[in-house]
Amino acid sequence: MSSEQNPQNAEPQGPTTRALNLRETVLEQLRTAIMTGELAEGELVSGPTLGQMLGVSATPVREAMMDLVREGLVETVKNKGFRITAKSDKELDDLAQIRMLVEPPAVGIVARTISEDAFEALTELADTCINAAEREDLVEYLRADREFHELVLTHTGNPQLVELATSLRRRTRLYGISVRARDGRLADSAREHYELLRLLRERDSEGAEALMRSHIGHARDVWATGAEQSAEQSGKHRADD
Repeated sequence: MSSEQNPQNAEPQGPTTRALNLRETVLEQLRTAIMTGELAEGELVSGPTLGQMLGVSATPVREAMMDLVREGLVETVKNKGFRITAKSDKELDDLAQIRMLVEPPAVGIVARTISEDAFEALTELADTCINAAEREDLVEYLRADREFHELVLTHTGNPQLVELATSLRRRTRLYGISVRARDGRLADSAREHYELLRLLRERDSEGAEALMRSHIGHARDVWATGAEQSAEQSGKHRADD
């Protein structure tokens, strides 16, 4: 993990992003490292080793890893530590399929129910996402992206749907996101948040649903594999083709 992501030095960015305590900061660091492949699938890690990498004690690392166990991102290995859970292509396809069934119809509902005063907080989170993308701060980007979509879905009035969608988002893999950040394409993806907000303001349910389908399909095809050509080679993943 890079020194830029040291939780001792990290300061939350963006007007709506609250300060994290040490455990939460470590949790975000580790979750991002797993989702982006910095901590590789099948890798065996220990609390002391990760604590040394992050510049913190083993205690907040172990606490964070137990949260990640509950999220299905790692598993405990007796007397050794934690192993990063592997995700097969089939499992990633299944996660994407469930997201396709849940999130596009949900934003269609939001387009019909969201109130005008909801857009200020959502716009601030969209700003945080694009600023983080431009700084190549993946921890902050993924956190703000998750909070943005979670906040959008709260306007369905269905907390169980929000919990399910957020859980699915945390369990995905985004191995190509580092490359996209380095070459500037992550900022292009972040701008889709503004397009979604425009569609929601215009009460365009069909447009919002189509954008979300494209967003999920793109994440599965390119971000999860790290290969730009996979979007062409794996058309079977795209629900909007």
